[in-house]
This record gives sequence, structure tokens and C-alpha cells, in this order.
Amino acid sequence: MGKRYGGVVALDDVSFAVHAQSIHAVLGENGAGKSTLIKIVGGVVSPDSGRIEIDGKAAAFLAPRDAIANGIVCVFQELSLIPDLTVADNICITDAPRRWGLIDRRAQLRRSEELLATIGCEDINPRLTVKDLPLSRRQLIEIAKALGRNPRLLVLDEATSALTPADAQRVYRIVRHLRERGLAVIYISHRMHEIEELADTCSVLRGGRHIATFKSGDRRPDEILQMMIGRDLSRIYPPKPAPAAATPPVLDVSHFSWTNRLSDVTLAVGRGEIVGLGGLDGQGQRELLLGLFGVLRETRGTIRLDGRDVVLKSPADAQAAGLSLALVPEDRKSEGLMLSMSVRENMTLAALRRVSRGFLINLAEETRIATQAVGDLAIKAASLDSPVGSLSGGNQQKVVLAKWLMNEPRVILLNDPMRGIDVGTKQELYRLMRTLADQGVSILFYSTDHDELIGMCDKIVVLYQGRVVRELKGEAMTEANMMAASLSLQQPTVATEACP
Repeated sequence: MGKRYGGVVALDDVSFAVHAQSIHAVLGENGAGKSTLIKIVGGVVSPDSGRIEIDGKAAAFLAPRDAIANGIVCVFQELSLIPDLTVADNICITDAPRRWGLIDRRAQLRRSEELLATIGCEDINPRLTVKDLPLSRRQLIEIAKALGRNPRLLVLDEATSALTPADAQRVYRIVRHLRERGLAVIYISHRMHEIEELADTCSVLRGGRHIATFKSGDRRPDEILQMMIGRDLSRIYPPKPAPAAATPPVLDVSHFSWTNRLSDVTLAVGRGEIVGLGGLDGQGQRELLLGLFGVLRETRGTIRLDGRDVVLKSPADAQAAGLSLALVPEDRKSEGLMLSMSVRENMTLAALRRVSRGFLINLAEETRIATQAVGDLAIKAASLDSPVGSLSGGNQQKVVLAKWLMNEPRVILLNDPMRGIDVGTKQELYRLMRTLADQGVSILFYSTDHDELIGMCDKIVVLYQGRVVRELKGEAMTEANMMAASLSLQQPTVATEACP
């Protein structure tokens, strides 16, 4: 199988086979060709060379409906749900039950409830509007929608990247059950523990080429990672600087509260410091970042920047000259980027004052600073005019970061920015974070990965039910201490700093 996009080779003579009653994991960095491969399998794009065979017979897909007709259903990382429709409408959108030529609403609700029950999500009300549900619930609805199409081959692209640990376990159970029913599953994930737990067979892609296919368990995780990235992975996280002498904080938050989600949150971030937000998912970390960026209404408490009280009623206030806060959101595709716009346009979207005079944009200046950002962040794109939606997930995330770095922010708020990104790109972003901190930028960093927080942060503030319950520094930053604090258990095994 081969596919080119202009001068960029997305797939180069890749051969790939999936068998019934098997979970086949596809591994590789962002940009390795995984997304192109499954788009071809799902009928989204056509290959330039090669062929697809189903049960030994050649098949040609001109559109996703052709793949679906052959029993191939894809759940892509970028969700296809329509936010303003109900859960039931979305699940049955391609094949709604009808009566007298009209949609049978009762039958549609029953069908949706049955599919939600199949994936263990009876608690989701099919009458709710999708936009009112969190991202993790939407991901599960997408899976229910796919199962409603009775697939023989189900393709799951980063199916758990937006899920809580409990919801991820549901997906594992679903995938195993589908295998037992005789289905074939293509499973794409960057989480090695998922691959070890679920996969029967693994295939590694790198640079658009097929590197190896092997039975799960035949290769050690470090060997697989080496095949994926083709370079040394001996040090994932950059070294931390020695603790600096105490200085006045750049960002000082006191008694910050919002509805029943945040209560008296107090924390400080010093100049050049990376402060992590720990705790189990859904304990108020995302709301805190949104509140500090002026997204939430009717917040209470005090925010100080460089010792000066500030009032942030909107994101425009947070970005104002002299404050210069930046927020990298949780969902880059719907909240961080305009997917149909070019790489260049997305990069300068938050810094138009740098490239415009009045209503006119200086294209030469816009191109200059965008070209520099592409080089500085090693962004892989065919050209600055390529739609940002055509980039891999890791390169899209780099564009989001480049967009905010155009404003030279003093404080960066990171909302789980490594979600759905391969280990090689993560390394690049870790180095960028540490470089920015070394340059004096203050970073408040939320991640659902405890190892990431421990490896990257100078200190970790743990939230539980919207409150700061513990602050960990130095040798106290261990996974055991983080879990104890996350569950609001008794004092952990290593002494910690007192909460502010």
C-alpha cells in the first residue's frame, strides 16, 4: 500500500493483514503512517498503489460507506459526533429506525439504550445533547455508534486517550468481548500497557514504512519503542535544574473557587518553574485552568501576576498586553485549532497584532514568523499553506503551542497536552517545556500521567474534590505519595510540604 500527499510520502509499500478473532495493535510515532493506513482501510482516502483484500477477494472503497458495507467501521481519534444533536440522534444518524417514513423516536431511544448498555454505559441518558457531555463520555458514545453498524472489523484510533481510568477499563472489556464474538480489531494506542494487556499481534510503522510484525509478548517494551522511533530513548525527561532560591511568585492564586467544582484553591508558580496539577481525573484540574484563563464566569478568589491583582473575565483579558497568559486546551482539534485553515493562519491567529496593520495582514511578515516557528519546533508539514487538519496529532499540538508562543507568554497553562501523542514527539515537547522554563516562563501543567508529572515538574499540587490536599516536592514526588494524596488518604510515606 502506498500514499503520497504532494511531496510527502505517507505510506511506502506497506503490507498489513488482520485476522478474525484477533486484536492487532498498530504502533508508531505520529507521522509514521498509522492514520493514513486506517483512513485507507476505512474508505476515507484512496491509496495511490496497492490493493485491499477481504476474505481473499479484492475490494475498492470510494467512500466510507463502501467500507461499512463490507463490515469495516472506524472510530477515529477526531470524533464525528454532531454536538447539537442528542446522543440517540448521533448513535442512529446513519440508520435511524423509521415508521410511516418518519424517524421512530421511541425505537431510536430503545436502540440507543441497548447499544449504550452493550458498552456498560447505561448511565448515559440518550436524550441529552452531546455538547453537554464531557469528552470521555463522547468517546464512549462514538464506540456505541460504531457497534450499531455491526462491524466485522472495528478500527479504534486512540480510543482511550480521552477516557478516565474507569472508562478505559470499560473499553478493554468491550474489545475483549468483540474478539470473543469473532470480530477483528485494529487497535492504535501510544500506551504500552494497553498494548501488553490487549493485543494478540503488533505491527510497527516508522516513516511510512512497515518495520516489523510480531506476536504480543515477543518483544520487550524498550525494543518496541526503539523500533518506533529509531533513536535512543535512554532519557525521556530532560534533567531538572537545582532548586532555586525562593523568589516572589509570578502567578499567585488565593482561595480560588467556582460553583461546587473548585473550593479555596491556593497555589503559586515561580519564575521558570513547572508546577504540576495532580490527582485523579475530574477533581477540578481542568476547571482551574479554564478559570485562570478567564473562560469561567462568576469565579471567586484572588489572582495575582507579579504581585498585582488582576481580574480575568474573558480569555481576551488573559491575553492582554502586560498579562500574557496562554492556555493549551484539552482538545486541540475542537478548542485549539481551525482544522480547515492553513498551518500559517493557525499559528498567527492569536498574534494578529504582530502581522497586521488595521484590517490588512502583512503576508510576508506572517510567513516569516510562521517559518521560524516551524523550524524552532520541528513541525512536519508539506507547506505553511497545508490545512492544519492534514498534520499528525503531534504536529498539530506543536502548532497549538507555536500559536501561543507568538505572544511570548509569561505564564503557560497546559491542559493534558500530551494526550494521544507518540513517545518521540512527547520527548520533543518535554524538552521545549524545560527550555521555556529555563527562559523564565512559568508553567502550570495538568496531566493524567503520574510519571509525566513526576518526570517534568519542580513541584506537584494535588487536587481532590476541587481542593488542594497536598503539595509534593523533591524526593516526596513519588507515585505512591501521589496516589495517596489523590485518594485523600493519610499522610504519605515521605514527608511533604504543607499546603499553602
